[in-house]
Order: sequence, then C-alpha cells, then structure tokens
Amino acid sequence: MMKQTYLSACFLGLAALVSGCKFDNYAAPSSEFRGRIVYKGEPIGVEYNNVNFELWEPGWGKSGAINVAVNQDGSFSSVLFDGTYKLVIPPYQGPFKSLKNTETQSDTIPLAMRGSRTLDLEVLPYYMIRNAKFSGGEGKVGATCALEKIITDASGKAIERVSLYVSKTAFVDTRTSVASQTIEGKDLKDPSAVQLQVTIPALTPSQNYVFARIGVKVAGVEDLLLSPIEKITY
Repeated sequence: MMKQTYLSACFLGLAALVSGCKFDNYAAPSSEFRGRIVYKGEPIGVEYNNVNFELWEPGWGKSGAINVAVNQDGSFSSVLFDGTYKLVIPPYQGPFKSLKNTETQSDTIPLAMRGSRTLDLEVLPYYMIRNAKFSGGEGKVGATCALEKIITDASGKAIERVSLYVSKTAFVDTRTSVASQTIEGKDLKDPSAVQLQVTIPALTPSQNYVFARIGVKVAGVEDLLLSPIEKITY
C-alpha cells in the first residue's frame, strides 16, 4: 500500500513537472504595436510616462488591462501576443478628447494583431502649440509660440497657465526642469503671441546647453500639452 502511494505521488509530481515545462515553453509575445497620438497627423507632446491608454483582450480569464505608456513625443510601443484587443483611452488621460470610432460608435478602438502593426491614434486636443521657437544666449533661454484653441464649442476649456521648461537632459517636464517661467491664463493677453524667458542657473557639472519645451495646462485637465523638445546652446 505504501509502495502504491509512493508511485502515485511520483506520477503526480512528474505530471506537474511536465505541465510546468509546457507552460514555460509558451512563446513570448513578439508582435510590436507602435504608433503615435496625433491630431490631423501631428504628434501630441506630453510628459514622459504620465499618459497611458489601455488594451483589453477578451477571454483568457483576464480581469485587467494592458497599460501602454505614451512617450514625450507622443509615440508609443508595446509587444503583444497576436489576437484581438479593445483599445481605450481613459477620459482622464491626456490633454485631449477621444474621438468616436466609426466601427464601434464609441471611444473603443478595435485592434487586430496579426504580426507587428503601426497605427496612429487620432484625438481632439483642447489646444495646439503652434510655431514654437527657441533662442539662447547670455545665460538665458527665450521662447515664443502661438496657442490655437481647437475645441471651441461648449466643451472647450480655458488655459490655466503656459510655461517654459528647461532641463539638463532631453527629458523635459515639470519634474525635471532646472528653470521655468509661467504666465497664468488670466494674464495671457494675446495667445497668438506668447513670449517666455528664463535665466539658466549654475549647473553641476557645467554645460553650455540645455533642453527646452513649452507646456500648456488646460483648466480641469491634469496632463500638460507640450511642444517638441529643442536643444539650446546658451
């Protein structure tokens, strides 16, 4: 009897080992989903690792979403298994509104992965930063731009503030800036001719260049809209 019990235990252990090996031998995901968050083909700049969207895959007993982070320049990438997903940009993510998908008649975008795929996600921003220009010299960085209001109906929002951010590295946002200047929305006299300037503090180790971008905070919206990053010598 003890021998039979021992043999049964051995068989169960072997079965578990084989099953575990099969599980471990499943191929890793290899299809890359990449693209950009855009408005009429123009990328939407955001803060690094602050804006995400969700991928939901029906079946598999999953109860959570795959979160995909959007890069500073509006680009994204994620490695996925082939399959059919539902892509959703949560309403609290990004300085923009989602557009209604023609197939689902909602803000849910169907995504079929059969190998790697590139897809830009069209959104409707509250504003766009136009003609951002930067200059440097005498220990200062200056910037000019125009702010275009895109959503002009009742769902549009006011500008809370516009800022110039300057960082030592190419990661530029509120968290990394070494110098910044802000104009409050109530003091913004002409959104079509915004002018900003900052003095660069002493940097350690010293360098004669910085990276800069303009950010717009929309009232009632957490995430900033940001211009492309520029390297400035001063």
